[in-house]
Amino acid sequence: MKNRKFDGLIITGAPVELMEFEEVSYWEELTKVMEWSKTNVTSTLHICWGAQAGLYYHFGVRKSTLDKKMFGVFEHRVLQRKVPFVRGFDDIFYAPHSRYTTVTREEIEKCEDLTILAESEEAGVFIVIDKDRKQIFVMGHPEYDRISLDKEYKRDIAKGLDIALPKNYYPEDQPELRPNLVWRSHANAMYTNWLNYYVYQVTPYEL
Repeated sequence: MKNRKFDGLIITGAPVELMEFEEVSYWEELTKVMEWSKTNVTSTLHICWGAQAGLYYHFGVRKSTLDKKMFGVFEHRVLQRKVPFVRGFDDIFYAPHSRYTTVTREEIEKCEDLTILAESEEAGVFIVIDKDRKQIFVMGHPEYDRISLDKEYKRDIAKGLDIALPKNYYPEDQPELRPNLVWRSHANAMYTNWLNYYVYQVTPYEL
């Protein structure tokens, strides 16, 4: 694969966020993939820990540990409406988060090559894009289905972990009730915008 060109690449999350990046056993391999993506991929989408890893590798932006897990479905606001990645978004939209670390607005704003597209008052920065529009970073999990947080919560409870209920997720905070799905339309819009405006329309090709 290393000698081929690709339209798009997604680098996803992993449950290693409390480790330093260099402590992760495959960090060296991942950095090679991220470096390769700069010349062999039209657009790369980084998700959750993958977003933190990408911001650190490409721009030196550091993560920080939260006092408690950011866990639940949170309200977000669009900040840069004219950028195609958030085209069709409402002013306010929702997205799931499940993480113990974060990248602060202050750290991101130190880098002039980065623009924050959306953020949450409670969950922090959500979407970041670089000036070349080739690297996009999404801090949460818009790809989660209805019961992803439910499975994570019940898995941790079964392990005996001290885990709080995911916020704004279960009706009346009752884990036996079916969670409401309130983020799918924006998740679909996000991936559609990425594929259309950052992959399909700009990828060079030969007939």
